[in-house]
Amino acid sequence: MRDRLLAGVEVAGREVLEIYNRTFHVETKEDDSPLTEADMASHHALVALLESVAPGVPVLSEESGEISYETRRDWARYWLIDPLDGTKEFIKKNGEFTLNVALVENGDPVFGIVHAPVLDTTWYGQVGQGAWKVEQGASSRIQVRALPREGGDPWKVVGSRSHGAEAFEAFCAGLPQHERVSMGSSLKLCLVAEGQADLYPRLAPTSEWDTAAAQAVVVAAGGEVLDAETLEPLRCNQQDSVLNPFFIVCGERDQRWTDALSASLKK
Repeated sequence: MRDRLLAGVEVAGREVLEIYNRTFHVETKEDDSPLTEADMASHHALVALLESVAPGVPVLSEESGEISYETRRDWARYWLIDPLDGTKEFIKKNGEFTLNVALVENGDPVFGIVHAPVLDTTWYGQVGQGAWKVEQGASSRIQVRALPREGGDPWKVVGSRSHGAEAFEAFCAGLPQHERVSMGSSLKLCLVAEGQADLYPRLAPTSEWDTAAAQAVVVAAGGEVLDAETLEPLRCNQQDSVLNPFFIVCGERDQRWTDALSASLKK
């Protein structure tokens, strides 16, 4: 099943890339977020893929019609997808967008695929089995890195290009020596998963489909995706809303960033 999924997501990515490389129309959804024909093309391709690979397993997509919590709360196992994560980056044509597919079991993302068509790169992971990066056809196992120790290399902290700048600055102000990396979409979580970054604090709104696939990759790679207030793992489908709490992605827990995070939440 895994190979069929990886191949199918790449096919959907090629369709998205074809749209990306030409003129396309942009609409505005009711929540004022942008929508392109690539979002919908990817949605239809991924839903068809998942229905063929795992018939009978429900699919929740950002571009699905609304599915009530009364229906969703009975789902012990379902697919959660963001057909085009980083639509704003897609429109800007900076290449930093992804197709995200997650399998959620009992509220926990257990398998995830994050595919970046422009980069010709895919990250995927199965919790308990490991995580991999496939770059231009070459596959390599990935894992989070230990935080650099005092006197060593600076910590690497990744942040959004578009959201939560003030809170991010407050968080970084409480850290030891560090470098910052700006990135769009789920690529930020993937940087932590592959050991290229140490922390990603997300102190601005996101939805579960934005994070579930990459969360599975991070956890499979040995890291964590934690509620910023409780420091408990982020979970899906626990309430009517699909909005996430603020969260932090880490390869390793450390009191210094915990204190910085707590202080930033109080500002």
